[in-house]
Amino acid sequence: MNPFNERPMAITSALGNWMTMYPKPYNKHEVDPYTKTRIILMNGTEFEANWFSHQFQRHTTDNDLRRELALTRMVEKQQQLKISLLKPCNESALEHTISYEQLAVDLTAELAKRECDCHVKKSLDFALLEDFDHLYRYSNQLEMEQGIIAEKLVGCYTEITPARPTIAHHRFPMDNVKYAINSKTADKKTILATMIITAAEQQTMNYYMNITNLATNDAARRLYQEIALVEEEHVTQYGSLMDANATFFEMLLWHEYVECYLYWSCYMTETDMYIKKLWEENFEIEISHLHKAAELLKKYEGKEWQQVIPCGDFPEPLALHENIDYVRQIMATTVQFTNVREDYEKIENLPPNADFFIYQNIINPQTDIVPSHKVIEEHIRRCGKDYRFEVRENPIPQLRNRTCDNTSVGRIKGAAHSSSFMCN
Repeated sequence: MNPFNERPMAITSALGNWMTMYPKPYNKHEVDPYTKTRIILMNGTEFEANWFSHQFQRHTTDNDLRRELALTRMVEKQQQLKISLLKPCNESALEHTISYEQLAVDLTAELAKRECDCHVKKSLDFALLEDFDHLYRYSNQLEMEQGIIAEKLVGCYTEITPARPTIAHHRFPMDNVKYAINSKTADKKTILATMIITAAEQQTMNYYMNITNLATNDAARRLYQEIALVEEEHVTQYGSLMDANATFFEMLLWHEYVECYLYWSCYMTETDMYIKKLWEENFEIEISHLHKAAELLKKYEGKEWQQVIPCGDFPEPLALHENIDYVRQIMATTVQFTNVREDYEKIENLPPNADFFIYQNIINPQTDIVPSHKVIEEHIRRCGKDYRFEVRENPIPQLRNRTCDNTSVGRIKGAAHSSSFMCN
């Protein structure tokens, strides 16, 4: 599939009315877990495209160009709102959060498994363990608060067990900045990966930032507060991977290409026929946006789209599915690593005055005040053990104790064993 070869519809024909913009929400008791994660992914992808367009507008004084951007941006916003409203009223914010973290785990794992750039793959594998641990923390809060077991929400496709503990995720901000790729020389899958994962993590960060003060109890509010700040770290890390030398027009083309690719991927892998039709409709809309971006690239920079994206053919569809064995492999080999500037290092190899330890002492002066730790300890106090869904025992021996939450792995020297990151 090459979207540049498709005939575009008129952009204005996608503008909806109040009836067409409001969708039929899914049934939370019947929906496939990966239908929910695709919805969250495309919500975040539309948000990223919309806000990139806003930033583009703020960096040009050409009102003819601004008007072109405004038209496409309004359609993007209508698309985003329609997608977000597929979530039903009777699905709580915390239930929805479980789907956010399942997306983070299985999307990151899938992108990492096919990534050929070692630096990008290491970034994906590193943050994968952190989102995986977030799923565990939120799942324990969900069972305590609402009596709902998260394994039903994830369809038993994704394990729920501790990884690198959330207490260890808090790093000195400068350590989250990585090397940017060069879209002129990078593999297309690498370019897509950096943009897709940034959009997805940004959506998660925004959701947590906005839902924190709406949570119904202090424990949940504190948990969202803590993990929202970890997501800020992830967005910084992933966003720093994106090509910072590309022009606004080049990135506009890439944004629209990413949207086309993801809607096509969703269409190719969707099991719900109603939502599959929505993916098809949105794909057709994005083709018109892509062709407009190519037109603007040629008008303002004198470039053909092939000078930015040499081959318009999509790679294989991005599929969301079970990744249990891959996640376990990454846990077993990298749980004891942290960020150190552009690279990653074992806790054991850090000097005592490393920025990581300094920041940990600032934000976590005592383990008993850390919200993510307190949630597990409270679940243990009430139920005698934590909540988990595991197909086998945790691959990290130090994380197998279900009656005491480990706060040492990933932040204390010698707390666990890790070998190294692996490149494809």
